[in-house]
Amino acid sequence: MNSMEIDRRALLLGTLAFVGGQANFAWAGGPRSDVAFVSAIRHGDGRFAVLLLAADGSIVREVPLSARGHDIALHWLSGRAVAFARRPGTFAVGFTIETGATPVVFTAASDRHFYGHGVFSHDGRLLYVSENDIPGGRGVIGIYDVAKGYKKIGEHPSHGVGPHEIILLDDGKTLAVANGGLDTVPDFERIDINRDAMQPSLTFVDAESGVLLAKHTLPAELKQLSIRHVAADAAGLVWFGAQWEGAQTEIPQVIGSAGTSRRVRLIEPPAAQCVDVKGYIGSVAASADRSIIAASAPKAGRVVYIDAASGTIKATSELKDVCGIAGEPGGQFAESSGFGVIRHEVPGAELISETQLSDVAFDNHLRRWG
Repeated sequence: MNSMEIDRRALLLGTLAFVGGQANFAWAGGPRSDVAFVSAIRHGDGRFAVLLLAADGSIVREVPLSARGHDIALHWLSGRAVAFARRPGTFAVGFTIETGATPVVFTAASDRHFYGHGVFSHDGRLLYVSENDIPGGRGVIGIYDVAKGYKKIGEHPSHGVGPHEIILLDDGKTLAVANGGLDTVPDFERIDINRDAMQPSLTFVDAESGVLLAKHTLPAELKQLSIRHVAADAAGLVWFGAQWEGAQTEIPQVIGSAGTSRRVRLIEPPAAQCVDVKGYIGSVAASADRSIIAASAPKAGRVVYIDAASGTIKATSELKDVCGIAGEPGGQFAESSGFGVIRHEVPGAELISETQLSDVAFDNHLRRWG
């Protein structure tokens, strides 16, 4: 047995012991069903967790994590959720939203690491996870059997390098994969080992067979535009937010869209609409009716709202270190920040409410439940 296998086993046992040893699973006052949002967070004392929040921002439940989390996959019909470690982490924690059942901890294989994202199949039987084939330097989509305690049963190629967010389209058969183009390995933490040879892409993959249905790459001058986060609009186009890894004097547009049969188009706002997002989009979400796409820019402290039909900027708003964003009914959006703020607003119209949580720093993603 090599040292990596021993380290991975130690990590699994340590994470199980950590999560199992925490007492903060129970709902205050018994089981509750008023959860509206889920997000990974960091407490002021350095502890990490997933918070389940009510619509008003009050904390309903906390699930502890042994290290920093990133995104959470949700399956509404079964009530399940999975929180993933931040890239290049190797653990994930499965739990239920409306019960206090003990979470299930699982880890990546010894020659794989997670990229922080995943998505359930529509029937909830499978979980698809973005992973790195470390020795091969290629992206893969891990396939996990939920009923068997999230046991890995296979994998598909992501048909690119550095798969980050993956989503399942409405047909229940097609996975859209944001291949960021960056190769990382746990031994070097978050250092990207191929920055000068990046090959970002947006791929569409058959969820059952792993067959590549479409692949969109970027021109040579945009090879350092790392495609990271995605959301689908009502017409079936996939919108992406990217992060520029090149010279800060040459920042291109970082928001675009594509479809299985439509090439990548970056938004091209007129001069009067140019919005500085510092070359970095942290999260992308669609409105409840998917007519509006929201992209958060934490380095700029700004949210950009785009009309999906026309591809033009509809409105912007400002919130320091904003990153998490989620669509809500009635054309509203919820946003979270690294300073513990959760805000509800109508794009370009009005601020509905804003809540400040003490001792909480929200991580990159905010997910709406229900």
